[in-house]
Amino acid sequence: MKSIHWLFILFLGYFVLGCAKTGTFSLSLRYQPVKDFPSLQTKTGPTLSMAPFKDERRDTLYIGVHTNLQGDSSYFKSNPFPLERAIKESLSDTLSRYGVKTIPISNWDGKPESLKNMETDSVLMIEIKRFWTEGKASAFRTTVKTTVQLVIHLGVKKEGKVFTRNVEVEKEMTVARSTPEKVEAMINQILTDIFDSYFSNPY
Repeated sequence: MKSIHWLFILFLGYFVLGCAKTGTFSLSLRYQPVKDFPSLQTKTGPTLSMAPFKDERRDTLYIGVHTNLQGDSSYFKSNPFPLERAIKESLSDTLSRYGVKTIPISNWDGKPESLKNMETDSVLMIEIKRFWTEGKASAFRTTVKTTVQLVIHLGVKKEGKVFTRNVEVEKEMTVARSTPEKVEAMINQILTDIFDSYFSNPY
């Protein structure tokens, strides 16, 4: 009889957790590298222009959703907002620690011919194609799936070329209970995976 009682309490606990309070949550997006990039400044030069990043997703307000057992949804936004600002600021902070000074510019046509007229050694621009995390709760677990797809354009004046790379990462995890903190950590880990790999060998 006691075992039935405890099973009922356990089930009730998971049910309550799965039906957690809904709302809109801000996730702090920060790229935190775990690798060193000894050749980065040699590749990009000491000064890097940062052209406006482009969020080309259909819905640019949110970066994810969590649906609880009752079918109610909570949404996630990036902090800073909008998403392109969050990624850009995070990259700028990181690159400065590796001796690369970033300078914002108002536009860039993405063409190699325009590099010779720039005052910096290189220029970076990113298109955000996909950036979405989705969690769905069941009675005893929550499955969270996150997909990030970026197209990274790097123009290097000394090479006279624009190097373009399409990167896409998809991760899925199953947890007893999903929280904004866990989702935030998952997204930031994906950003680390993407940019650690990229800056290790940008071209």
